[in-house]
Amino acid sequence: MAVRMSDVAQRAGVSAKTVSNVLNGYPHIRAETRTRVLEAIDTLGYHVNVSARNLRAGRTGIISLVIPEVTEPYFGELTESVMAAAETRGLTVLIELTRHVMDREIAIVSGNHPQGVDGVIFAPTMCGEQELRSLTFSAPTVVLGERMFSGPVDNVVMPNRAGAADAVRHLVSRGCRRIGAVGVHRHRGAGAVTAGLRLQGFLDAHEALGVPVHDELLLTTHVWRRANGSTAVRQLLDAGTPFDGLFCFNDSLALGALHELVVSGVPVPEQVKVVGFDDTDEAAYSTPALTSVSAGREEIAQQAVALLHRRISGDGDTDGVEVVADHQVIGRRSTEAVDATAAGQDELG
Repeated sequence: MAVRMSDVAQRAGVSAKTVSNVLNGYPHIRAETRTRVLEAIDTLGYHVNVSARNLRAGRTGIISLVIPEVTEPYFGELTESVMAAAETRGLTVLIELTRHVMDREIAIVSGNHPQGVDGVIFAPTMCGEQELRSLTFSAPTVVLGERMFSGPVDNVVMPNRAGAADAVRHLVSRGCRRIGAVGVHRHRGAGAVTAGLRLQGFLDAHEALGVPVHDELLLTTHVWRRANGSTAVRQLLDAGTPFDGLFCFNDSLALGALHELVVSGVPVPEQVKVVGFDDTDEAAYSTPALTSVSAGREEIAQQAVALLHRRISGDGDTDGVEVVADHQVIGRRSTEAVDATAAGQDELG
């Protein structure tokens, strides 16, 4: 006979409601109780009948992940992390692509889903504060990005400003004094908000460390792809503009910049040091390996799914909550000091 929740409850010495709370990830359960329940589940081989549970609750068991693209490494890896986090809660993830088109962002989160979904994780790039404030969300929603509105929508936020500042500190501590910022945006939208915060962090660190900012090294690239990182560096080299460090606003830009430096015969890190942002898998395997800001991708996925699961279950905060992920600079060969002088600069970091 199939093992029932009541069997698990009896073996663990708790109520069926407590077993349900453990399965649904409720936080206010004693560690000892949670352990007993999980051991009982494992011993008895209990499996949740997800289809039956969703049917009783009037749900589909499907959530939507709304992202601009999957070919950009960060979003591809984020998708993997969200799907893994969702699977532990018996949820299936539907991927919906906006391709950086504002009308598609608005249409999808307002209800134009191919099939019914229980909730939405939304990563906007084109909708700005005005559009987000005017949106009517068709389902429980978690936004990946800065909080631009009030109401029952949760946010999971990257440490954009702090991460960028630490990237610059890392470069300055290794002797850089003319640092380029690759990825500045000049248009509006959520992508511009992210770019603006990373630029502000870049400026914050320069001011705090007493290092001058050079306007000719603030490089605009509207789409953060490898080709644009390569083009930005090519323009600097062709113009003869001196620089000894680059902070690229994502890893794709940084990988393009590294490529251009290498094919142009510019030694990295001896002459120019490079830092990216996102710490995608590619960063560790580029030549040279790329130093990058790890901005908590796994944490972002876990938190987003957990918050959405709570809201779908009716337990979300009325006013919405904001969670900011942790970050750290992962040092690799693209910035490693090659002599004692550079290594001795660390007191500035």
